Amino acid sequence: MSSLFPDYSRSRLQEWIRCGAATVDGVVVPAKHKVLGGEHIALRAEADPSTRIEAQDIPVQVVYEDEAVLILDKPAGLVVHPAAGHQDGTLQNALLNHAPALATIPRCGIVHRIDKDTSGLLMVAKTLESHKQLVDQLQSRSVNREYLALVHGAMTGGGTIDEPIGRHSTDRKRFAVRVGGKPAITHYRIADRFVAHTLVAVKLETGRTHQIRVHMSHIHYPLVGDPVYSGRPRIPAGASQKLLDTLRNFRRQALHATSLGILHPTSGIYMEWQAPLPGDFKMLLDELRSSQP
Repeated sequence: MSSLFPDYSRSRLQEWIRCGAATVDGVVVPAKHKVLGGEHIALRAEADPSTRIEAQDIPVQVVYEDEAVLILDKPAGLVVHPAAGHQDGTLQNALLNHAPALATIPRCGIVHRIDKDTSGLLMVAKTLESHKQLVDQLQSRSVNREYLALVHGAMTGGGTIDEPIGRHSTDRKRFAVRVGGKPAITHYRIADRFVAHTLVAVKLETGRTHQIRVHMSHIHYPLVGDPVYSGRPRIPAGASQKLLDTLRNFRRQALHATSLGILHPTSGIYMEWQAPLPGDFKMLLDELRSSQP
């Protein structure tokens, strides 16, 4: 079935088969039915709402939109998916208000996520066909995702971190580099240098939860403002009071998804978008630059 209907995921096809939407020579058959060749296979299915999440009037910043895909610039502080402690007020609630038809797409079309306190670009599929195409691109690692991150410490050069990531052994809310974790590859290069900090441009080859935050902490350059992986606040020697206040008041990880590139799921043409730094991140960098000796 998956080879006959490549625009749909295996799980969605299996669900339709179980519901009797697929027939072989006009007969409903079980999912494990084997075909010999020459049969007439018909699929008569409609996409049903896959979510019971309510639409909420939450503003979304649209960077690009057409009939197949939606590119958003997510603000810091907005949760992507409902979860314990965040049953509403999420990006999914906002998407259902912006485009109600997304109720028929798994997770309202969201095919990847960024953390609540990370800002920047996120892609959303508007059809089942686009959803499968974009998921396939993520799995084949062909999606171009680049971030800007401000880290503690003065780096001397870029590099690649190829270390597996899995759940932390004692804290289930955290992740860590560990044997037996999932493969994770992060490329980084220096974008700007400061006295005690470095702005790095990061390119993801894989997309593990908290990947950039975990990997940069692992090499001892944790993200500024990261409440989970940066440890105790690091105060640069000789910093002005204004810089100290700016650093202390930056209460999220300094991470922004600045560039996103995909093959358009309908046309196959490569498209890329950029998102400027949000105000709080830009203000922090401006203060660091003005404090340079």
